[in-house]
Amino acid sequence: MSSTTSTTSSAVTPGVTSAGAAPAAAGGTPEAIRIPVTGMTCAACSSRVQRALQQQPGVTDANVNLMMKTATVRFDPGTVTPDRLVEAIKATGYGAELASPDQSAFEEQMARDRAGATEFRELRSKAIVSGVIGVLAMVLSMPLMRQMTSAAGPHTHISDPFMRWVMAVLDPILLAALPWLYAIPPVLVLWLLLLGTLGVMAWAGRHFYTRAWAAFRHHSADMNTLVAVGTGAAFLYSVVATVAPSFFLRRGVQPDVYYEAVVIIIALILTGNAFEARAKKRTASALRALVQLQPKTARVVRRGLDGADVEIDAPIETVEAGERVVVRPGERLPVDGEVLSGESAVDESMLTGESLPVAKKPGDAVIGGTINRTGAFRYRATTLGADSVLARIVKLMRDAQGSRAPIQRLADRISGIFVPVVISIAIATFVVWFVAVESAPAVRAFAAAVAVLIIACPCAMGLAVPTAVMVATGKGAELGVLIKGGEALQRAGDLRTIVLDKTGTVTEGRPTVTDLVVAPGSSRQADDVLRLVASLERLSEHPLADAIVRRARDRGTPLATPEAFESVTGRGAVGVVEGAGVAVGNAALMQDYAVDPAPLAREAGRLAMEGKTPMYVAIDGALAAVVAVADPIKDTSREAIRRFHALGLEVVMLTGDHRRTAEAVARQTGIDRVVAEVLPDGKLAEIERLQAEGKVVAMVGDGINDAPALAKADVGMAIGTGTGVAVEAGDIVLMRGDLRTAAQAVTLSRRTMRTMKQNLFWAFIYNVIGIPVAAGVLYPAFGVLLSPILASAAMAFSSVSVVTNSLRLRGARIA
Repeated sequence: MSSTTSTTSSAVTPGVTSAGAAPAAAGGTPEAIRIPVTGMTCAACSSRVQRALQQQPGVTDANVNLMMKTATVRFDPGTVTPDRLVEAIKATGYGAELASPDQSAFEEQMARDRAGATEFRELRSKAIVSGVIGVLAMVLSMPLMRQMTSAAGPHTHISDPFMRWVMAVLDPILLAALPWLYAIPPVLVLWLLLLGTLGVMAWAGRHFYTRAWAAFRHHSADMNTLVAVGTGAAFLYSVVATVAPSFFLRRGVQPDVYYEAVVIIIALILTGNAFEARAKKRTASALRALVQLQPKTARVVRRGLDGADVEIDAPIETVEAGERVVVRPGERLPVDGEVLSGESAVDESMLTGESLPVAKKPGDAVIGGTINRTGAFRYRATTLGADSVLARIVKLMRDAQGSRAPIQRLADRISGIFVPVVISIAIATFVVWFVAVESAPAVRAFAAAVAVLIIACPCAMGLAVPTAVMVATGKGAELGVLIKGGEALQRAGDLRTIVLDKTGTVTEGRPTVTDLVVAPGSSRQADDVLRLVASLERLSEHPLADAIVRRARDRGTPLATPEAFESVTGRGAVGVVEGAGVAVGNAALMQDYAVDPAPLAREAGRLAMEGKTPMYVAIDGALAAVVAVADPIKDTSREAIRRFHALGLEVVMLTGDHRRTAEAVARQTGIDRVVAEVLPDGKLAEIERLQAEGKVVAMVGDGINDAPALAKADVGMAIGTGTGVAVEAGDIVLMRGDLRTAAQAVTLSRRTMRTMKQNLFWAFIYNVIGIPVAAGVLYPAFGVLLSPILASAAMAFSSVSVVTNSLRLRGARIA
């Protein structure tokens, strides 16, 4: 039987550290560290950093997350140091440094939010300016394009199909509206275009070239390499055509320039990056909302200069454990604590998803970040800072969002070779076009090769899985489901069997009086029987006795002090209350005192069949009543099990309780199979047996005795109101004691896996179709040739589409 006496503050377990490793554990236990990494832009970048870390001696696992821009590394502190890991990252050409050891999860997330906002503003500004310059460059290019028109047919010497279409549309309009434009000397136009393009490349597109050069120096390549080589080659080609047009004319080739294409390509890629940055920011909205729950100040009671207590508003970081905190109606609780005086109802929905406010009275635990709805109260501050429930939830979510789902491995393998393969295809494209085309082969070969380089996008592959994980974990937090990582999220989608602990999971976990049936012919009233029995049981330590006393107190029944009391092992209790002899226990106890239980035997049998524990009551030697005590089934359990069945899950209940009680609970809730009277090792053995049958198994529990089974199951779901040991062993934490959230976790996982597969499909199919089309495979049959400008637009918005698809999970209805 499990216990639910722990407070909610045990609902979150510590994760990896972001500010360096924790002190070394004895015996060389591996430690974990999170290192911020800068400069990564695509899946090839994160794959390279990850490989470099995995190759370090002493590293047992490394996960680099492109979305979070962090590296999470598990390592042996006796073999490798955090500083050495940072150096390994820097050796790949990317920036890295250890975070401050004093930086909390709140501060780290706020710093990341500020950096993300700055990145979006910079990208947006560069995209707008580049776009404006690109339009101007296109307008200035119209006179040059007109000069390239041959007598054989208008615009046939313009190699770029998109620019031919633009020329056909804009040229007549500009000629009529701006005739002076065509009077500008062509040489002046060329130099204006050259200088404008150079300015855009040096300012807006500078990071593409610096990062590509850094990758080259470290013998690698990434998305920046593709953009830099494509636009750089187009720019150099245009410069040669501008300063030495005779070089092309001697070879019978019309000198073509690509200035406007270079600028527009950079503008479109920056536009896509800006949309991507904005979408990424939205994926972290749940985590950001949690951080914003932390108030900046707390109203604390401190000793004034005159020695009297005064209430002052103090910065949250100055509050110390043990200080008294005052909260008024409508205010957010600043820190965790225990109520000292006053009563209220506290809204914990932002942490647990529970819609109804929770009543709080002296002795109850309260959580920082929740909202006080009704009365004012004072409480004693307990856990603070990084140890608070809210900070630990933020840390758990951040760890989960930075984790890697197994499905990502396919994208990682492809990303590792993607850029070299694309460059090889671009070279082959140039060669084939140069050899096969008779008219202007160099120009057409060059345009096709540039289109291949520009359209290829490893970014979408790198974002396909992490964006879905981030949105799903945020959505889970809104539902009161904390998912500890991408692996648990993926495994939950494959579940076929869910195993439930009974006490505290399916049932309330606290015995309660359910029935009191007065014996036929007895002169005693039910309230009188309850008062005498509860007065006697006040001196008993048995859990069933505690349930009877609680029932009487909840009804406001005044209790007397027994004049005599004796506990009879295995039978019950006897004593004297207000001069009356009272006996409470089983049929054997009644027979010991010559009381015939037969008049209530039928009722007792019925109650026992319902899984309740009946106890006979005799007063002054006469049978008075039968009292039934049971661990009541939670109101939500039946609905939860119905949802499990709707998801196609087999539902099994494991319990150390009596078989008859367990089977009664199973009948009332619709559970498929019961394994009763088992110890913790028996629960573990049952999980192993189910797994041996090839089933993917989840275990849901809340007690210390559930921890081994939670750890062994494919997915361990810990009730967040249970013990810290159970929560530590779980892969998913259900913040409310509501089994329906377990069904929501499974539904969320399945939808997330569907989204991940869609993302990967579109990321792969985009490149599989886009690269050949850019290379010109459709040209012989259909005359279709992709413009580098259109290729850049497709590349820019491919990753945006992946992020947008993941964001659909935010609005999904998870039942």
